Amino acid sequence: MSWNLVDTAVLHVRSGGQDFVVKAAGPDDTHLPREMSAHPHFVAPLAATAQAARLLAADAVARIILLEYLPGTLVLGTEAERQADTYRQAGELLSRLHRLETRTDAGYEARATARALSWLDQPHRVDAATAEHARRILSTAPASAVTKVPTHGDWHPRNWLFDQGIVRAIDFGRFAFRPASTDLARLAAQQWREHPELEAAFFEGYGPDPRDPDQWRLDALREAVGTACWAYKVGDEAFENQGHRMLAEALAAF
Repeated sequence: MSWNLVDTAVLHVRSGGQDFVVKAAGPDDTHLPREMSAHPHFVAPLAATAQAARLLAADAVARIILLEYLPGTLVLGTEAERQADTYRQAGELLSRLHRLETRTDAGYEARATARALSWLDQPHRVDAATAEHARRILSTAPASAVTKVPTHGDWHPRNWLFDQGIVRAIDFGRFAFRPASTDLARLAAQQWREHPELEAAFFEGYGPDPRDPDQWRLDALREAVGTACWAYKVGDEAFENQGHRMLAEALAAF
């Protein structure tokens, strides 16, 4: 069940006639601690309606968790990925997560921009002119206070299950408090790019679009930089290529 890109293992196990998911991570992984922290207050309400897995046990020292096994098929690459109702349900589910809590953060923007700039200081395959263009914009980006909500961090069909007409969410390893709009970045760069009807269906479930145009341009640029550089780091060439496309499109918006 693992993607074999980072230092984690995800196993489907069976014991006593029941199915479970076991996740284990190495010492440098940052995703498993995030998932542990997400479950008690933020994933649990979704699990209460069987739209996310319940956390059954966790050991922070051993860096391992035991999750309820959810039936279903990954939406990515299936007919469900092209169906409007999938996105309506995904929008409704994400809205439930986002509505659980709000926080104001005066330092979020500066930190997010600093992280994007730090990616450009690491090895990557972004051409020099593009990297410099991105640096110039990021270095002068405004840093006003923002409202943050609980976010999934990787919200798109690879992390949705579909079972008997129901959409469920998996993998909260990128959970954090961020602006709500950041959870739309993957969809905007992928499924919505050529299918506005899927975007419209999503907001039928989610409610009003949380994206502020100026803020969204900056979100998209930081997301593009992180995608291109992270994908190069882990050797995911297809995702890296997507990151380069995202970067070109994000820069064109400025």
